[in-house]
Amino acid sequence: MGEAERGEAAPRKQIPFYCANGHESRPSFAQDAAAPTEWDCPRCGLPAGQDRDNPPAPPKVEPYKTHLAYVKERRTGGEADALLDEAMKNLPEV
Repeated sequence: MGEAERGEAAPRKQIPFYCANGHESRPSFAQDAAAPTEWDCPRCGLPAGQDRDNPPAPPKVEPYKTHLAYVKERRTGGEADALLDEAMKNLPEV
């Protein structure tokens, strides 16, 4: 399919984006479209911005947390002991 089937292409502009690894990419946008402030670098995947000297910082990667780690964030050891004691009292005797 060429322009005859689809119509004429909108006027384009290329905007440079720079990532923290120093890569430059120049995606094309329609002239009348607002360009995004950040763009994913096609080479390394880091966020890229339009300021060559101050590219966006790489995203902070949080380590995987287990269910127990989340529980320990919410409750102290004393609270956990109290809950365990209460649960043990509610168990039927065998």
